[in-house]
Amino acid sequence: MSKSLLNIVILAAGKGTRMHSNKPKVLHHLAGEPLLAHVLKSAAALNPEKIVVVYGYGGEAVPQAFADKRITWVKQTEQLGTGHAVQQAVPYLDDDATTLILLGDVPLISAAHCESLVAQAHSQLALLTFIKPDPTGYGRIVRDDQGNPASIVEHKDATDAQRAIQEVNSGIMAVSNQYLKPWLSQLNNENAQGEYYLTDIVAMAANDHVTIAAEICDDEWQVAGINSKQDLASVERVYQIRYAQKLMATGVTLADPARIDIRGELNTGQDVEIDVGCVFEGNVTIADGVKIGAYCVIKDASIGAGTVISPYTHIDQAKVANDCRIGPYARLRPGTQLSASTHIGNFVEIKNSQIDVGSKVNHLSYVGDSTVGKSVNIGAGVITCNYDGVNKSRTVIGDHAFIGSDSQLIAPVTIGAGATIGAGSTVSKDAPADQLTVARARQVTINNWKRPEKTKK
Repeated sequence: MSKSLLNIVILAAGKGTRMHSNKPKVLHHLAGEPLLAHVLKSAAALNPEKIVVVYGYGGEAVPQAFADKRITWVKQTEQLGTGHAVQQAVPYLDDDATTLILLGDVPLISAAHCESLVAQAHSQLALLTFIKPDPTGYGRIVRDDQGNPASIVEHKDATDAQRAIQEVNSGIMAVSNQYLKPWLSQLNNENAQGEYYLTDIVAMAANDHVTIAAEICDDEWQVAGINSKQDLASVERVYQIRYAQKLMATGVTLADPARIDIRGELNTGQDVEIDVGCVFEGNVTIADGVKIGAYCVIKDASIGAGTVISPYTHIDQAKVANDCRIGPYARLRPGTQLSASTHIGNFVEIKNSQIDVGSKVNHLSYVGDSTVGKSVNIGAGVITCNYDGVNKSRTVIGDHAFIGSDSQLIAPVTIGAGATIGAGSTVSKDAPADQLTVARARQVTINNWKRPEKTKK
C-alpha cells in the first residue's frame, strides 16, 4: 500500500466517567504506557501519511503527553458523539486517501487487523465486528437478505429483534475519504442519545450501493474497550499473560506466567529463568543463561550472560556484564556499570559508578559517583561520601585495593592500587598505593566508669 493513501483518525476525546478519575481516560496506563500509546504504536506500524488524534476532556494534557510524536491534534470542545468527533478531523484528511478510524481506549488492537481492514476498504467501507454472546450496550450489525451489512443500530435505538443479534460493532472501521466526507456532512442526531453516530454512515453506504465488508474479529480482547478500572485490570492481565506466553515460546523459563509484569520491551536470550513477581520496565535486555530471583524490578537495563540476580533486587538504568552476582536486596541506580564477575551483595546501593572486573561490594554499603578498579574488596558498611550538600565529587579506588568494614571515603579522594584501608577509617586524603592507611580517633579506656542506672520512681 502506498504510504500516501492512508490517513488514521484516533478518537480520544472522552472523559471515561466510570473511571472515576480526573485524568483523561486515554492517559490511564496499561503495561506501563498510556492506553493511547498502544493504539498509536499499532497505527504507526502501518506507516500512514498522517495520524489525526481527536482529543477533548483534560484540555492539553493528552497532546502534552505525546509532544514527541508526529501527530495532528484536533480538539473536540463538545463531545456530541463519534460522528461529531470524526467531523472535527475532516479538514485534515486527504481527499484521495483511505481513513482508518481507531479508538484511543481500545489498546490491544493489532497492526495486522488494522492492515487487513485497510486492505478491504479501497473505494468502499470495511467494518471490524465481533460476536458478543451478551451484546447489551453494543451497536448491532444488521445484515440484509443476502447477508451483507446494511446498517448498525445502537442498543438504545434497537428493536427487540435487533437486540437479539450477537454480531456487534467494534467501533473500528476503514473507509475511502471520497465517501466518508459527504457521509459525515449528512449525519444528524435524531436518536435516543441525541448524538451524531459515526455508525450511521453504514446505512448511507448501503443506500449508495457501496460495498460494505465486515471482518469478524475472533479475538474479542483486541477490540475490548476500557471504560472502568475493572476493565483496565482485566485487559492488563490479558496483555501480561500473552507477553509471558511469547517469552516462553522463545525459551524463557517462567516460574509462574501469571506473576510477571512487562511494562515496556523485554528482550531475552536462551535459557533465561525468571522467578515470580518480577517487573520489567522500559527497554530491558537479558542475555543467555541469566537467572532472576523473585520480586526483582529491572528498568532500562542490560544484563550480561550468566549473571545471577537474587530476590528483591532493583536495577534502574544500569549495565551489568557477564557472570555477575547481585543481591538479594541490592539496588543499582542510574549510571551504574558492572564489569564481568563482579559481586554486589545484600543491601548494597550503587549509583553512577563503574565497578571493574572481579570486584566485590558484598554487604550493607553505598558506592556513589565512584570508579572502582579490578579485584577490589569493599567491606561491610563502607560509604563513599560523595555529596557535600552542594556538589557531588568522585571517589577513585585502584585495582586490588581492600577497603575495611565501616569505612567512609570522603570525596574527592583516591585510593591507590593495592592499598588497604583499615576498618572503621574516615579517609579524607588520598591513600597511597600498596600501603596500609588507618584513619581513626585514638582508642581510650576510662577506668572505673559505670553505666548509668535507671532512676527509681
